[in-house]
Amino acid sequence: MPTHVETNPRLFLALFVAAAVVFALTPLMIARLWAKVFSPRKPGPLKNATYECGLDKQAIGWVQFKPEYYLYAIVFLVFDVEILFLLPFAAVFKQLSFGTVIAMLVFVLLLVEGLAWACVKGVLNWRTE
Repeated sequence: MPTHVETNPRLFLALFVAAAVVFALTPLMIARLWAKVFSPRKPGPLKNATYECGLDKQAIGWVQFKPEYYLYAIVFLVFDVEILFLLPFAAVFKQLSFGTVIAMLVFVLLLVEGLAWACVKGVLNWRTE
């Protein structure tokens, strides 16, 4: 006869899942009971209407999307973040080796190339229509 108590790992897993379900559903049931007892329904056309900043809802599903604004913002973020890499370089410029300076010059040339590409493609042209 064994002296230690053997536990079934599946029993532990089943109890753990049951506790997780109870833990998740208990606040939801309490909130639903609270709403039924303390917040009785008062339906009406004004209460059931969709509120959108005081504007009546429109049946138009098409929204004009201007990608130029977002493209302009993305280009700004790219160059803004890349310029941040130049700050540590500028702070220790005199202590850097020749190879490091060449690497940073290549980095700056790639930034200038990206800026030239954006200008040629017309990304930086601000059009108001």
